[in-house]
Amino acid sequence: MVSIGQLLREGTEKLQIADISTPRLDAEVLLYDLLDVERIYLHMYPEREVSKKVQESFWCRIEKRTNHMPIQYIVNKQEFMGLDFKVEEGVLIPRGDTEILVEKVINIYENNYSPNKVKIMDIGTGSGAIVVSLAKYINNSLLTAIDISPKALDVAKKNASAHCVENRITFLEGSLFSPIHGKDEYKTYDFIISNPPYIPRSVVETLHPGVKDYEPRLALDGGEDGLDFYREITIAAKDYLKDEGWLLFEIGHDQGESVCRLLNINGFRKVEVLKDLAGFDRVVLGKK
Repeated sequence: MVSIGQLLREGTEKLQIADISTPRLDAEVLLYDLLDVERIYLHMYPEREVSKKVQESFWCRIEKRTNHMPIQYIVNKQEFMGLDFKVEEGVLIPRGDTEILVEKVINIYENNYSPNKVKIMDIGTGSGAIVVSLAKYINNSLLTAIDISPKALDVAKKNASAHCVENRITFLEGSLFSPIHGKDEYKTYDFIISNPPYIPRSVVETLHPGVKDYEPRLALDGGEDGLDFYREITIAAKDYLKDEGWLLFEIGHDQGESVCRLLNINGFRKVEVLKDLAGFDRVVLGKK
């Protein structure tokens, strides 16, 4: 029989050879998830024997990781805002930087709206990380989640159900505002938020294989200059936001100035940029 310690050593070696940047950590994540234990268990019981079935599953996972499949797609989950989210291939993996956007919405709500009810729209909802987190942390909220991808919406609905907020979120399939165009939604939203595709088309092919080869192109490609979706959303958002309502975007690290200009020329006030933990521009917001 093979022990936990032996399996981890051999798995780590394979990942090192494949030039995976965090081989030991990745091997541990793949194994403790399979065993359904805490990570500390692996360190406490390295001599424990591992069944043939678990070994086979582990090596299958290691093989996927050596091909640079993101570990989140292998274990089908990612933590975001202290919550576990289901993720699948074909749906963008939630990033820690996006928490800055969610935290800012919560902060604005607490300072300006609490305890009143607010209406929030999330465009390009993906796995539902943003909209589900907001529903979880702003109890008095009604939310609309829009995505062009049926698969993304299916995953987002599962995440909403897992966190018991599905009764406050309306999921709609379509591009940007098209699913609510012409309906009685005009000037009713307190917040419109989006983490849209923002990578310039020419840059997409240069991305790390773990992103370029696995994550959905639809969620990455922001047009020739990466700003296509910011232009469309900013112009249309004015029709759906209440007066004094807020528009918030996640942006690429070098897009702060361009997106601020878009909001300013479209009449938004109190436009500002928030930086991420690495000091890069990450969120732009403005008030109608």
